[in-house]
Amino acid sequence: MAMTGERPVNLDLTTFRFPITAIASILHRVCGVILFFGSFILMALLSLSLKNEAGFADVLALLDNWLVAFVVWGVLASLAYHFVAGVKHLFMDMGYGETLESGPLFAKVSISVALVLMVLAGVWVW
Repeated sequence: MAMTGERPVNLDLTTFRFPITAIASILHRVCGVILFFGSFILMALLSLSLKNEAGFADVLALLDNWLVAFVVWGVLASLAYHFVAGVKHLFMDMGYGETLESGPLFAKVSISVALVLMVLAGVWVW
């Protein structure tokens, strides 16, 4: 079948509407990348804190900085979402939430639970 040159072309990316399941999947992948790079930061902080008492005091002083606290919260928030989405995937592997009706519901529930955990992580960090 030959393609014609009269195909509709939509180059306006602001008109695309992703379904909630796609948004949940994209967020899961983005959080995985954030966790990968954020784990290096957390390991560096852990290494510094375990060297000696002065290193531990340095890490406590670093955590008083709002930027460092924000990065730690970002990694914890990514961990929360990635964990919840991973549990959702485990349920889907068992056969739950695979239908067109339950898929968006599972995505909304996982995003909602993750948001609650992110707020709790923020309360804990700050």
